[in-house]
Amino acid sequence: MSGRTVPRVAVLMGGFSAEREVSLSSGRECAKALVEAGYDVVEVDADATLVDRLAHVKPDVVFNALHGRWGEDGCVQGILEWLRIPYTHSGVLASALAMDKQRTKSTYQAAGLPVVPSLLAARDEVSQRHMMDAPYVVKPANEGSSVGVYIVHAGANRPPQLSPEMPDVVMVEAYAAGRELTTAVLGDRALTVTDIITDGWYDYNAKYSVGGSRHEIPANIPVQIYDACMDYALRAHRALGCRGLSRTDFRWDETRGLDGLILLETNTQPGMTPTSLAPEQAAWAGISFPELCRWLVEDASCGR
Repeated sequence: MSGRTVPRVAVLMGGFSAEREVSLSSGRECAKALVEAGYDVVEVDADATLVDRLAHVKPDVVFNALHGRWGEDGCVQGILEWLRIPYTHSGVLASALAMDKQRTKSTYQAAGLPVVPSLLAARDEVSQRHMMDAPYVVKPANEGSSVGVYIVHAGANRPPQLSPEMPDVVMVEAYAAGRELTTAVLGDRALTVTDIITDGWYDYNAKYSVGGSRHEIPANIPVQIYDACMDYALRAHRALGCRGLSRTDFRWDETRGLDGLILLETNTQPGMTPTSLAPEQAAWAGISFPELCRWLVEDASCGR
């Protein structure tokens, strides 16, 4: 920290990714909470002038509210390491690792955590033939928030016709049936388990639209499954090398008991909007939104 009486926090938001709009929403909410918590706050929409703008603002800490590529994948973290500005959430390696879905799954498997089979394939090839038996899911290998997800149902005659906006290489993953569960980890503490209830697929709109999903917190699930989610989320956080706040998502096929629980992914920059899951879990654990944001600022550092 500098010699200022009140620490200055630059909240990074927006950016270039497909998740720009939700990042702007996250950033504004975090900025308001940090003002309430007593910080001198400057909102920074991250663009190509980011380095110059940070040099002008001279923050004591950067609060990273970016989502998706460039903000969540180690890129901006590398810039902040170079500038030696303490920042929140995970560092360069953990951010890059968690954004790469296939490498994340390899890390899970090495830690003994359950996943479904998957492979990487060229976008054009995926549109020409089934890469595995249906049902399966096709998604970008390095995006979050269910951006660009295609579900191929059992009995489908044709493979999915992928948008040209999809990356050249995509992930093809066996479809995991069941309920959508999630657990946030703050520091070295798993908070609780949320059951995400939707009328269909938990896609981008369901995540970020008011009324798009219902959150049952804590989830009404067997103790064995609840405890496993808490354990798996903490183990995933540690295996990936996450810092600060992360959130791990699961699918649970209740007809198969514990064998039906699998990990989908770990988010190193969980959403911080009014409908977001991690702030809800923190509130359930007795941590208000301003307190959560303050904790993240106090946890900030370089070399993460």
